[in-house]
Amino acid sequence: MRLVVTCEHRFNLAPDGSVWTKVAFQYAFWERYLKVFDVVRIVARASDDVKIDDCHRQVIGNGVEFWPVPFYLGPEQFLMKRYKIRAALHAAVEESDALLCRVGSPLADELLPLFWEIGRPYGLEVVGDPEEAMGPGTIRHPLRRMFQARASYVLRRQCSQAVGVAYVTRETLQRKYPCPAHSVGISDVAQLDFSSSSKVFTTNYSSASWNEDDFASEYRQFHDVKRPRIIFVGSLAQMYKGPDVLLKAVKLLVPEHDPRVVIIGDGKHRRELERLAMQLGIASHVEFLGELPSGKAVRDQLDQATLFAMPSRTEGLPRALIEAMARALPSIATRVGGIPELLREEDMVPPEDYVGFAKKIRQVISDPERLSKMSRRNLERAQEFRPEVLERRRTEFYRCLRQRTESWQEQHINSTLSVCTGA
Repeated sequence: MRLVVTCEHRFNLAPDGSVWTKVAFQYAFWERYLKVFDVVRIVARASDDVKIDDCHRQVIGNGVEFWPVPFYLGPEQFLMKRYKIRAALHAAVEESDALLCRVGSPLADELLPLFWEIGRPYGLEVVGDPEEAMGPGTIRHPLRRMFQARASYVLRRQCSQAVGVAYVTRETLQRKYPCPAHSVGISDVAQLDFSSSSKVFTTNYSSASWNEDDFASEYRQFHDVKRPRIIFVGSLAQMYKGPDVLLKAVKLLVPEHDPRVVIIGDGKHRRELERLAMQLGIASHVEFLGELPSGKAVRDQLDQATLFAMPSRTEGLPRALIEAMARALPSIATRVGGIPELLREEDMVPPEDYVGFAKKIRQVISDPERLSKMSRRNLERAQEFRPEVLERRRTEFYRCLRQRTESWQEQHINSTLSVCTGA
């Protein structure tokens, strides 16, 4: 059986038809679905105006294919191309396919009503909260509130009608976007029989891919921190991650602590942030590295850092934070999304509070013993995201989706035969 997966990531298309990505969703990511399905078809947008270089990674390969939809940026372009996008989506899913949508996603918003009309099963991976993603300070659009309310309503409806939902959080997203069924975790998955059950299967797992190399062998011990190295990892395509909040916080730390800030990520707001650093008088303290390929390049930067900073305005369960914790890196973040499931209260501040963020940084870097305890605590917490743990949860979820889809297809065929024979 083929699994069709809709995804909001922006891929890159080479002249020879090959598909590439720079920071995530390379071929190894899609192999997880091949443990249960025979073929994976990725349905997403792909731009052909990017030069493919050594930082890019192949997406398609054995068992993984790509179905492009018209490329768009932002709600205006999406609405302008809506009918072409809808046609591409409908053509991408055949009757014999299973469907899994990574949501919230405008692609899923267009495709799923067709499934509702005929009662066709589908699964969801809820990877973020659209209400937070469209909150104040994240996007600049006069219709932001309308988009925000609609996206939240649609995601609740999508979850309510899915046959299986996997959340990246343990409870945060589940509360806001519930599935009308009991929730199961890794301990009781094996006790359920999904082939005949009318119950909806729900579970939770991080959508990130991990290797043993991603985990540090031991926690760090800190002594006097002379010049703290603070690292930020996140897209600069939108302001979800709050890089501007971090820069304003760093301004309050100079010159007393003489921090060095490393920003990994790229996007349309990079030039704006570089100008902000100059206006704040901290340009000499901030280094913009742009996008780095996932894996060793990012790990090396994390290993050189004193503190990981995530001043996000919205999050699901952030991969970047888990990756930093897996490297035993002390971390502070804002109290949004699934972050409270990862960090203690004393390691978080409210979103938008750059004064509080600066105060938290100052407290942490001034206390080597606290840094060492944070390092140990983060490394221990990260063990819950080891590959073997997540793989079991994912595989059981995919099996559920396949079984429910096969059951529907069998019933659909029998119903069609009955109509044709007049039975």
